[in-house]
Amino acid sequence: MNKMKNHCYGICFFISIAINILLCIGIFMYIGGARWGDMKQEISWLSSLALTWTEKAAAEAEAVAAASCSGHGRAFVDRLTSDGQPVCECFNCYSGSDCSVYSLECAAVATSGDLIFLEPFWIQNAANTAVVISGWHRMSYNYADGTKMLTELENCIRKLHSIAGNAVTEGRYMVFGVGSAQLLSAAVYALSSGNSSSPSNVLASIPFYWLFRDQTSFFSSKYFVFEGNTNSLQSKNSTNNRDVIEFVTSPNNPDGELKKPVFGGKAIYDQVFYWPHFTPIPEPSDQDIMIFSLSKLTGHAGSRFGWAIIKDRDVYEKMLLYISMSDVGISQDTQLRALKILETTIDKDGKPFFEFAYTKMTERWDRLTSAFSKSTRFSLQNRHPFHCNYFNETRLPTPAFAWVKCEREEDNDCRAVLEAGKIISLSGSRLSATDRYTRVSLTVREDDFELLMIRFTNLISLENGSLQTM
Repeated sequence: MNKMKNHCYGICFFISIAINILLCIGIFMYIGGARWGDMKQEISWLSSLALTWTEKAAAEAEAVAAASCSGHGRAFVDRLTSDGQPVCECFNCYSGSDCSVYSLECAAVATSGDLIFLEPFWIQNAANTAVVISGWHRMSYNYADGTKMLTELENCIRKLHSIAGNAVTEGRYMVFGVGSAQLLSAAVYALSSGNSSSPSNVLASIPFYWLFRDQTSFFSSKYFVFEGNTNSLQSKNSTNNRDVIEFVTSPNNPDGELKKPVFGGKAIYDQVFYWPHFTPIPEPSDQDIMIFSLSKLTGHAGSRFGWAIIKDRDVYEKMLLYISMSDVGISQDTQLRALKILETTIDKDGKPFFEFAYTKMTERWDRLTSAFSKSTRFSLQNRHPFHCNYFNETRLPTPAFAWVKCEREEDNDCRAVLEAGKIISLSGSRLSATDRYTRVSLTVREDDFELLMIRFTNLISLENGSLQTM
């Protein structure tokens, strides 16, 4: 009898469960019918996203990324063999079809301003930054709103500066350019006197980026001329009754100092290195014209993209006119890539990117400083700690370049001294300083930096009669 009761209870229990399940399904279908319909539509939409015309491009990109080149080279989708195979482009000191052949006598090349040391970060973030551009992507000169600047990109840049805390953008105008170089030229044009009988005098403080002199002289017009060094004009009190435009690079290229204008007039602030991985950020910059670039932030120099933040509407409109007349706007393909790159840069308030870049630069400066501490022949620029609002700590600057000085009286050409030790650097005279100084790039890829440290260690070891071997 008890067995029969237990059997009946079991049947009733399972029937109860079945009824509850059916009831829940009924309620869901009745109340959530619309939602279920949306879900079916979404599933149908996702299934329609199978690769079609992008399949070949995606396969090419994956194949190129998979090419190891022995870990000492890189392959790119714009250079394939006739049968579609990747071609390795070898790093400095390596050769061969797979970049496996190393040259023991190779020199460490440290002349460029490329930020190739950031390449590993972008490889780690390949999925978030990849862009497939269709053959019909934005074929018009303008965006749908009639402008030549992507609104989403401008908004992203404003958010970037807010996160980094390095520039005031609220209530400011913005202009895009083909890198910072074009924007520097546009700013000179916008600030020039417009008076042919009294052209504006363009100045910079030594040491300064050679492009200020070379580009301004190349495009010199009846409205502006490159006059040279600020200090020479200041000492002669020769700026009276002159219209002066001053380039202010902060942090400075090559020594990393935060600069201020010598004169109180018109100034163009080149702030391409004013980011947390190169210098502490004590406060947001709030200048009349501030110029930044993708190349000195994320390392994407080849994309040729920069932007200017401007206070005055008249200056903004003149710079916009300059860009329009010289290029009819900035490539929309470039703007799309910049957007994808910067969206990843600001992810999680920029912490992954800035911490990666700052950690790398700190490690390199620590190693370089340690090596130079053993030398009386060579010295580095002074670096002083100050508070960084972004990292919320007091820290040393970690500039992109080492500004090396040869201390011996006979070493009056420091670049040549380093070249004899198999280090290729940039002469001080190229930056309007004396040749007792030379600029060494610390933003090279890992292979090149390791070789650079070996060459420096050997040079310094010679002072003590010892030598490090490979």
